[in-house]
Amino acid sequence: MSSHLLSVDSLSRDHVDHLLRVAARMEPIAQRRQVTRVLEGAVLGNLFFEASTRTRVSFHAAFCRLGGSVCDTTGFTFSSMAKGESLYDTSRVMSGYCDAIVMRHPEQGSVAEFAAATHVPVINGGDGPGEHPSQALLDLYTIDKEFTRLGKPLAGAHVLLTGDLRYGRTVHSLIKLLSLHDPMRITLVAPPGLEMPSHLIDLVVSRGHRVEQRESLAGDFSDLDVVYTTRIQKERFTAEMSEGFSLSRDFTVDRAFLDARCSDTTIVMHPLPRDSRPDANDLDVDLNGDPRLAIFRQTDNGIPVRMAIFATLLQVEELIEKDLRPVRWFVPGRVGVDDAPF
Repeated sequence: MSSHLLSVDSLSRDHVDHLLRVAARMEPIAQRRQVTRVLEGAVLGNLFFEASTRTRVSFHAAFCRLGGSVCDTTGFTFSSMAKGESLYDTSRVMSGYCDAIVMRHPEQGSVAEFAAATHVPVINGGDGPGEHPSQALLDLYTIDKEFTRLGKPLAGAHVLLTGDLRYGRTVHSLIKLLSLHDPMRITLVAPPGLEMPSHLIDLVVSRGHRVEQRESLAGDFSDLDVVYTTRIQKERFTAEMSEGFSLSRDFTVDRAFLDARCSDTTIVMHPLPRDSRPDANDLDVDLNGDPRLAIFRQTDNGIPVRMAIFATLLQVEELIEKDLRPVRWFVPGRVGVDDAPF
């Protein structure tokens, strides 16, 4: 793994496996059973120039769980880039203040440009419609944990990616990570104009995976292992695309779809946020409380995975187990009222 995490293209299968093993060792800390101060004195620059809640707070919390402190910047309005400062200058200045930097930016390739100006580790927190490598790692970690619980192998799995596959950066990174593994079946379902980029499909097929594209969620999905659905990224639409666009129920993942077409062990995932308004036709809230809905286990997994990324980039993963102690505060048995018992 390089000194930055900008794209999953920089990760080999061995790198990915190592990161997930480190993440598993972080679980007691992430689940608030143990405490470490291994990054005490280190400072994270959390630079988010595009709207975010989960990713920004998750990175913040992960760094704090390792004992570090965080400086946050959100939005262009409150940054010096609003005054015309270049990414190069911003990178060099922030590198003088921080020991690691997470950056989100609305333009594809911008985080790589930022990272080119510094030797301080930079993590891509999402660059427009480009990639979101840490999200893909936590998604893969979630799939691995869920499959282990269900006694399923990843090899030969059937994974459905649906929703906005054109602008959804999470699926761009995830399909690349999946392609590093033994052959599986990947089904793609997207509204017209929002299909997965062809170069990503070609990459996955070249690595021996079976890829099928469908026009809707109609049909039999009884052998489906994972449903990964994404919000329609209307903020990235051109004016021409926005005109008259509407999403039908044909692309909605809800209880009726799961009960009628999938199995009792199909896992439902979503990178969030989901649009919970009645006419949004996103992942339906009627699945709340269903044990097949893994979205909150998925977000919880973001903490150990992002801790593993920091520990690996800052080269402290071997020191953590020597620096553990029990927590001293009350920790509930389950975080959410609808959480499944596992």
